[in-house]
Amino acid sequence: MPAPEITLHRYATDQLPAIRPTLVGVYAEVYEKEIGEDPFFSVDRFEGRLTGHSSRPSWEAVVAYDGGEAAGYAYAAALPQNTGWWAHMLQPLPKADTTEDGTRTLALFEIMVRAPWRGTGLAHRIHEELLAGRTEERVTLLVEPGHPKVKALYEGWGYQHIGDQRPFPDAPVYTTMLRALRSDGSRSAGRS
Repeated sequence: MPAPEITLHRYATDQLPAIRPTLVGVYAEVYEKEIGEDPFFSVDRFEGRLTGHSSRPSWEAVVAYDGGEAAGYAYAAALPQNTGWWAHMLQPLPKADTTEDGTRTLALFEIMVRAPWRGTGLAHRIHEELLAGRTEERVTLLVEPGHPKVKALYEGWGYQHIGDQRPFPDAPVYTTMLRALRSDGSRSAGRS
C-alpha cells in the first residue's frame, strides 16, 4: 500500500480554534528541548504569541498533513502600521526600510516540521504555499543565530540577513532576515 500523500491546507484567523491544538501540539514536540531549558519557549508563552499573531485579520497558516497526521506548519501575518517589529533591532534600520502601512511586509512568525519529515523539502513546500497569493511586497522572519543550518536554508530561499533583534526582554537575540515577494517597482523591497 503506498504511503499517504502530503496535503497542504490553508487556514484563516476564523479557523484557528479548529487547528490551535494541532499548532500547539507540533510546537511542543518540535521545541521539547528548549521548553525544558528556557521559560521563553514554554508552551504558555507560545500560546500567548499565537494569540497575538492570530489577532491580525491578515493572519494565515498552512498545515501539512501526511494522511491525517500533521507533519508541520507555518503561519504569518502582515505587519500593522504601528508595529513594534522593527523597534527591537539592535542597530536601527533606515526609516524608509521600517515604515509599515499594514500591507507592505509579511512577518513569518513560525515555520516548523516534525522530525520524521525533516530533510524532505516539506518546510520549503509549506513556506511557498503560505507565500503564494500574498499581496505584500516582502517577507521577514527571525532565526536564532545558534541555528546556522536554518539560516543557510533561508538564504537559499532568497532571504538576506539585515540585522539582529531581541523582540522581548527575555528572548534570545535573533537574526532578522528579509526577502522580496514581488518586485513590481511600486516601492522599495527593503535593503539589498
